[in-house]
Amino acid sequence: MILFELLLYLILFMVLLVGYIDIFPLVNDWVQRIKIGRFKDKILWNHKISNMGIRWLLKTPKIRITDNTRLIAIDILKRNYSSRAIQDWQEAALLLGLTETFRLKNDGEIKKEILEYINLKFDRNGHWLNKPKHVDAAILAYAVMKIDFIDTEKYKCAFDATWKMIKDHIGEDGTVEYRKFMKSYRYVDTIGFVCPFLITYGVRFNKEECIELGIRQIKEYVKYGMLKEHFIPSHVYKIDNNVPLGLYGWGRGLGWFAIGLIDSWSELPLGHKYKDDLEEIIIKFAKASVSFQQQNGSWNWTVTREETRSDSSTTATLCWFLLNAARINVITDDCLESTDKALNYLMSVTRKSGAVDFSQGDTKDIGVYSSLFNILPFTQGFSIRTINYYIINILKKEENQKRVS
Repeated sequence: MILFELLLYLILFMVLLVGYIDIFPLVNDWVQRIKIGRFKDKILWNHKISNMGIRWLLKTPKIRITDNTRLIAIDILKRNYSSRAIQDWQEAALLLGLTETFRLKNDGEIKKEILEYINLKFDRNGHWLNKPKHVDAAILAYAVMKIDFIDTEKYKCAFDATWKMIKDHIGEDGTVEYRKFMKSYRYVDTIGFVCPFLITYGVRFNKEECIELGIRQIKEYVKYGMLKEHFIPSHVYKIDNNVPLGLYGWGRGLGWFAIGLIDSWSELPLGHKYKDDLEEIIIKFAKASVSFQQQNGSWNWTVTREETRSDSSTTATLCWFLLNAARINVITDDCLESTDKALNYLMSVTRKSGAVDFSQGDTKDIGVYSSLFNILPFTQGFSIRTINYYIINILKKEENQKRVS
């Protein structure tokens, strides 16, 4: 009888535990969204979102690879809850954002947190502690190369290993595969993952083949993966027959293309033979992006459909793209106007804690997109990166001009 009661209590405890694991995130989100979107001042907003980015850099929230909202405990036990590859680009975005924050503030706490993060990723000789296996990690290597206050030469061994890993993913068409077991597919994500790293690594260490590969990756996608008239990417194209797969106008797909394109262009030195080629693509893509922006300043998760919900990850990445594209004179005004609208939207969906909300969850497969919208460190990082660059290059310049006049 006592054994039966113990078993009954154990079952009851397990049921309550599973219920708690399911219910707690829902209740927590509801509480965290109280008084959301109260930020009106960009400087204050930057302070709050940057502080959240500092907190998350060393303890990045796990991003779910499942949309299940019930029996989450089973997913956790089966290791279907989160993925290391997904975490790489979350952390990379935070690192890129906080590096931009340090350029503005020269803050000792930010420097300390970044150095602590670096020590968790590399040994004292500059090698990866966990050598990357997937191309997602290339954007993390790129983020490390952008840190101004460390000797990036020390980490050349890690960058060399990243380049070797990318070379191992080059397919028969001469472009980079998303995964080795998916040799026939070219994902738009890969543009953002590898191209900025390839260009930066190639320029810094005088490796022309890296630059050539990065440019080829972009140009091949423009050739086979873009909807010609509207100039927006498909999720994937198949190299066997160049057939596009997945959705044209998937928001974060536009974001991945935007990151890869604008950062690659920015890293190329003036006068480089490919600088003008990328600039032409930037102008076309900037005009296309602006045309799909919603009245509230956001881009929807499907940018071509007004009925779909806004996605903060798309908005943050396209905002970064357009802010940088504004350096091109023929599109400056349109890009800056669009950037202001996008920043106002991101402020309107920021929790009082400083976490930017309502980003689409991780994609499950080609054409299978998440229905969950929540916090995403990737969005946080690009929001931080954008607003700090905006303050340095737009607001401070405007202040200086007012003083002069």
